[in-house]
Amino acid sequence: MTARPAGGPPGSSAVETSPGAPAADAPAAPVPREEDRPAGGANPAAAVPAVAVHGVDKVFPVAGGGATVALAGIELTVAPGEFVSLIGPSGCGKSTLLRLVGDLVEPTRGEVLVFGEPARAARAARRYGIAFQQAGLLEWRTVAGNVELPLQVHGVSRKERRARARELLDLVGLGDFAGHWPAQLSGGMQQRVAIARALAEHPPLLLLDEPFGALDEMTRERMQSELARIRWETGTTVILVTHSIPEAVFLSDRVAVMSPRPGRITDIIDVDLPGRLGAARVGDGVPAGPAAPGETGGPTAVDADDVREQAAFFAAVTAVREALRAGGGA
Repeated sequence: MTARPAGGPPGSSAVETSPGAPAADAPAAPVPREEDRPAGGANPAAAVPAVAVHGVDKVFPVAGGGATVALAGIELTVAPGEFVSLIGPSGCGKSTLLRLVGDLVEPTRGEVLVFGEPARAARAARRYGIAFQQAGLLEWRTVAGNVELPLQVHGVSRKERRARARELLDLVGLGDFAGHWPAQLSGGMQQRVAIARALAEHPPLLLLDEPFGALDEMTRERMQSELARIRWETGTTVILVTHSIPEAVFLSDRVAVMSPRPGRITDIIDVDLPGRLGAARVGDGVPAGPAAPGETGGPTAVDADDVREQAAFFAAVTAVREALRAGGGA
């Protein structure tokens, strides 16, 4: 399928809050400009897609011998360093598609590759981090202990994993809660811990299933900006499932629009917002990898509110909404 820019005609076939923590009152992180990204070298694996989904169907058997077709004919390629959001009506298979990429379910037909490997091999190699709608924290481990868990399982030293947990908890605004238990946190705070845990092993791919849905609006916007910065600084590829059109537009290079069940990708909207950070590009339109070791300096900030107030932002939101309607999603 050929992507079309935001603001064009829709293809022929072609949100929620909860109380957050005091840390949520921190101002939204500014959005760096594309031209200020450190010039890292080309990623040698850039020719291999981060994710390639070819001809995928997913059918779930039901009691009595019937079947539910969740996904049909899915084709999607995500480049290294790209941010792609999946959006569509409830029950269209967005989360199922994300789980297929993460090898949490298997396709009925078709192929799913992650950095050129079958999804199962990529999972075994810990090529991705994942955060779901529910935080899934272990109640008997502290906040820091939950963030450290994947590092501990894979033999990282206590000193290293504690330092990494501190770094990530500061990032998500919970540095003062490292010694708390999950039951002492609000739902939004628990979800921020889950996001920190997903980032623990510096994965090249993040799979996010509505991770900000439980956050209050101000915290949600702050976390969107932080996620954009993390992706920019590390070269991480991100696939996000969301019901929020503005969130998808603010974060994404492309928005994949899905139809009602059986889910199909009916349109792909390119998002180009002046001044907003996108994946750095090198060579033949291929995203660069992370900045080279030893590079110094940081991005020049562009206020996130300014990005959300651009005419181009509203045009992209309208384009996604029209694509959803054209695909039967509204």
